[in-house]
Amino acid sequence: MSIYPLPDSPNTVVHNQDGFQKKVLEPTRLARDDAHIETAIVYCEANFGAVDGKTANGLVRQSERYKILSVIDSEKAGLDAGMVLDNVPNGIPICHDLAVSLTQAESIPDYFIFGMAPSSGMLSVHERSVIIEAMGNGMNIINGLHEFLNDDPIFKAASLANNVTIRDIRKPRDKKKLRMFTGRVMDIPCRRIAILGTDCAIGKRTTATILTRVLNEHGVKTVMIATGQTGLIQGARYGIALDAIPSQFCAGELEATIIEAYENENPDVIIIEGQGALSHPAFSSSAFILRGSCPHAVLLQHAPTRLYRCDFDQIKMPNLADEINLIQTFSNTKVIGMTINHENMNDIELTKAINSFEHELGLPTTDALSRSPDRLAEIIFTAFPKLLEISLAAA
Repeated sequence: MSIYPLPDSPNTVVHNQDGFQKKVLEPTRLARDDAHIETAIVYCEANFGAVDGKTANGLVRQSERYKILSVIDSEKAGLDAGMVLDNVPNGIPICHDLAVSLTQAESIPDYFIFGMAPSSGMLSVHERSVIIEAMGNGMNIINGLHEFLNDDPIFKAASLANNVTIRDIRKPRDKKKLRMFTGRVMDIPCRRIAILGTDCAIGKRTTATILTRVLNEHGVKTVMIATGQTGLIQGARYGIALDAIPSQFCAGELEATIIEAYENENPDVIIIEGQGALSHPAFSSSAFILRGSCPHAVLLQHAPTRLYRCDFDQIKMPNLADEINLIQTFSNTKVIGMTINHENMNDIELTKAINSFEHELGLPTTDALSRSPDRLAEIIFTAFPKLLEISLAAA
């Protein structure tokens, strides 16, 4: 039950086969006629619905720029993409290969999106051939890997020959144009909230997206800053691919992006998508996010059933109390709540985990996907009562 008189969300409530009450987010699109929305096929062979398929997963759940026509994954061919992800059909078919996907489309799609995020960040020989095939069919390419296709003579030649473009999402601007940290972000009066996590690919972007939407629904103007390739591909208006920027400029580039969002939008809240985990020995993105955004608060995302770090089966997941202490010691901020990734959990197990974290950690806890998004708003309003006043005034 809501402790505040929050208005009802317009999203649809359904129940899936595991007993979760899920609020299905209505598709978010740019404010323009559907006939002008660019169409896309998403490639996610053998990874859709899995950790390394997070780009495809995100695009199927939400895309402000592209209408997703189908997903390519031969292992799940014939299934509905929404059913695979959330046990809720969305009408996006999963196809065996590119040929079948093209047959499903009424016309050649505008884009072929590489929808996987492997730890190597590089293409296999087969994946290269599929992208060349897509270009041969007249499709532009969206590439979120660390391997920049515009720098490859073979892809560059194919682009010219087929009169198509390649967008290397992670490629940073020229070093001469990269910005250093100035401290100006601390002068921005709106609240800055970072969505951090205890591991990679744990749902930080999804939670950030849902939180941004629900706060806006409750009259609190909120802007999200994307910090990874998936958020940028989904159509985030503000963001950078943080892990592709030289470390000297990471905090400055994030700060400058936040300042730009504030000056252009004048929001009440800025949500910063997290990357990796502060305690993760392989990555440093969380440190740059805390430094560059200087957040007033943090929501921490965790997967209770995950024993080892994603793609690192020798590195155990951190203790939650230790992770919270590390964040609050490293940065002048406060963890105000927990959000859960319910992978490999049923509803009873999830409810038990939520109650356990609230009792043991003293932090309000929810699951952005299987519980009402209003609970996320409650957590924010409890931490920042002035935002509740804004919401009530807008109601």
